[in-house]
Amino acid sequence: MAQHPLLMRVVAFSITAANRAGEIIREVLNKGELGIVDKGKDDLQTEADRSAQRCIVASLNRHFPKVKVIGEEGAMDLKIPPEWLTNEADSDFLRNKCPDSLKNITEEDLVIWVDPLDGTSEYTQGFLEHVTVLIGVSVNEKAVGGVIHQPFFKTDSGAIGRTIWGVKGMGIGGIEPTTTPPDGRFVVTTTRSHSNALVQSALDALKPDEVLRVGGAGYKIIQLLEGKAHAYVFASAGCKKWDTCAPEAVLEANGGILTDIMGNHYLYGKNVAFPNKGGVLATAKGVNYQEVLNKIPTQVKETISKKL
Repeated sequence: MAQHPLLMRVVAFSITAANRAGEIIREVLNKGELGIVDKGKDDLQTEADRSAQRCIVASLNRHFPKVKVIGEEGAMDLKIPPEWLTNEADSDFLRNKCPDSLKNITEEDLVIWVDPLDGTSEYTQGFLEHVTVLIGVSVNEKAVGGVIHQPFFKTDSGAIGRTIWGVKGMGIGGIEPTTTPPDGRFVVTTTRSHSNALVQSALDALKPDEVLRVGGAGYKIIQLLEGKAHAYVFASAGCKKWDTCAPEAVLEANGGILTDIMGNHYLYGKNVAFPNKGGVLATAKGVNYQEVLNKIPTQVKETISKKL
């Protein structure tokens, strides 16, 4: 393992940690005791969120003690059952070649952003396909690597779970990305449960032929990767850095773009504020990002800018 560059090892362990977290999320659901805690407006937390985060953070802390790991559920007791710890890196991923620009980074250059269960409200309501585990890796404040795990994805072979990874400059794995939806139609994905007048006015300006309202940032990015939507548009504050770090890295590793609604990339350093007050604008590979950005009304951009 030591012969592999640090970034490769971090992503390889993140893949196995995400897989283990997915197993825990399924186990909690199967027991039927979700242990829901209401953290505030539209913000639920379940036993699955808590256990999955403890599994991921404890595993990554063990292997990379100097790397800053930031999880959605805050500081937690990391004394966990031994079987929750992941001790192996994903060997398939390690067969890839690390981009030269990422070979010599140090643990101090890295921040890992963890959303242990993206789409908690969907999880509690039974929309299980919307649920993802997100682990994003930033290098010098930029989203560079990401893992998106779908605990309830059913593969053709009947197995449960799918893990998608991406590293900028290397590409993506775990999914066969398809081309964008057919020409002549424009499909946008957006929030399922957090819409407001500002969000709607941005959507109206884009005049989409169809709007896919789904839960979770991770699942929205999968709509772009699978060619089901051209763009992901959310003209409002509401998501956080752990929602977008992994999706940005994976999408951009595949040739797409993810920024705030004004066209600026988010920074993911150790000391940044967690909320993404600038909203989200993302386009799939092959979609003209600038054209979509230009269609977002100036009034929408100005309204959001004032809140930054």
